Amino acid sequence: MGTAMKIDTSTPVLLLGGAENSLAVARHLGSRGITVRASGEAGCWAMRSRYCRERFPIPPGLPAGEYWRELMLTRANGHLRNHVVFACNDEAIEFLADYRDKLEEHCLLDDFVPELHLAMLDKMRTLELAREAGVPVPNFWKIESLADIERIRDEVVFPVMVKPIHSHKFVRVLGRKLFIVQSDFDDLAEKIRIAQEHDLEVMVVEMVPGADDLLSSYYTYIDGSGDYLLHFTKRIVRRFPVNRGPASYHLTEWLPETADLGRKFFSGVGFRGIGNIEFKRDQRDGQLKVIEVNPRFTAAHILVVNAGVPLDLIVYAHLTGQKVPSFDSYQQYRRLWNPINDFRAFLELNARGEISFAAWLASVSHRHTDLPVWRLGDPMPSLTVALDKVNRMRRPAGGR
Repeated sequence: MGTAMKIDTSTPVLLLGGAENSLAVARHLGSRGITVRASGEAGCWAMRSRYCRERFPIPPGLPAGEYWRELMLTRANGHLRNHVVFACNDEAIEFLADYRDKLEEHCLLDDFVPELHLAMLDKMRTLELAREAGVPVPNFWKIESLADIERIRDEVVFPVMVKPIHSHKFVRVLGRKLFIVQSDFDDLAEKIRIAQEHDLEVMVVEMVPGADDLLSSYYTYIDGSGDYLLHFTKRIVRRFPVNRGPASYHLTEWLPETADLGRKFFSGVGFRGIGNIEFKRDQRDGQLKVIEVNPRFTAAHILVVNAGVPLDLIVYAHLTGQKVPSFDSYQQYRRLWNPINDFRAFLELNARGEISFAAWLASVSHRHTDLPVWRLGDPMPSLTVALDKVNRMRRPAGGR
């Protein structure tokens, strides 16, 4: 940032859902003296942080939106009024969009357009909007019945993904984000059948070929007048599992083409609020193609903040009517590293002959590196995550 942000921190914040992102926001805003409260399921890491003043865990089996409606709209929780409310997962985005009119009577919400935020949760509608805005996308096909598979037989080029229209619903039912089908049409039909047995809407999307370091993303905030308050780009170095899992190693880097295409998308659809769009460069035609759009803070939020773009604080200042300082640069080549998952990514890549141990070690040997969870002064989130992983490893095969 060009100048240190001196702001009035008297307005509290309520975080809904999330994992790494909600934890990073709680730590950053809490360390600035802002009162932070959080509500989510057991995986909401912000609730484990010492920077979280009050916690509202969602009872097991109760839908998040139903609990938040009770918490914020029907209970006599007067102390939750006049909060800045941030959505940190898809369920929270859906809840805020559905109840915006009622919530903004006593809460501060960002400048989002409910219809567009709901469209961003619909993965196929996101790609349709990108195409309408003139932004390149991978090939995709909507699947409404098994008969549609035969219709696309001659068009599909493997590998492809069977991707949910609504990711959070798919994950809740099947415990995974998508299916990847490498080459078999019968396997494609089977994966679609599994999804449809659970009444889950899906589409088939081609996988843009190439390594994970072809992925890049653009972050911004667009206010109600259409003004951009910030611009930030980063790229991914590795993911685990390779080519399909969450990022294990991120790197900040200003990427003008990614930023320009991101702005083209957000301007083209009339987007407002917190925006993050991810692209992958297709080496077949050289184009950046849309992978997904997140209208919220992401898992890499700690990297964005530590690189010098305090996105959450900028939005907080804007929503509370305070002056938002501008900036024209941020720290380049800062890293966000998940050591365990990135080592597993190394093992997978090494088995393919794509990276040596010496090359992997050199890639992670950097001074300016952030860890997603661990912090000496706030150890409980790390201990909770570790314990959860141990419990999942001990679970019998097929257990939930």
